[in-house]
Amino acid sequence: MGVRYKKPKSQDIYLRLLVKLYRCLARWTNSTFNQAVLKRFFMSCTNRPPLSLSLMIRKMKLLGWENKSAVVVGMVTDDVRILEVPKLKAPGTPHSHTKPYVHSKGREFEHARSLRASQGYKN
Repeated sequence: MGVRYKKPKSQDIYLRLLVKLYRCLARWTNSTFNQAVLKRFFMSCTNRPPLSLSLMIRKMKLLGWENKSAVVVGMVTDDVRILEVPKLKAPGTPHSHTKPYVHSKGREFEHARSLRASQGYKN
């Protein structure tokens, strides 16, 4: 049997203000939505996974979700802005910051690098 939390574990003052608001809304109205949001505020971080803004936009564009509002209790990622990501230029082209793949140069190179790190190479 699980434990039902009565308050959030976090000491975040903004979260606590939201809990006060939704506690009043859940008490004054008979809306199950307000009760569900209040219950989610009490959940641990593992039960409130992050949601990307781009995924939320895709879900809201589905049929039947156009005129509805969404509430995300977990953390929202990509919240700065949605940008078109330019394609990376191939390694070796001008102004390319893409690093080429480097194959291992062998045991001797790795041995010399470890000596250099310990300064035994210079002595």
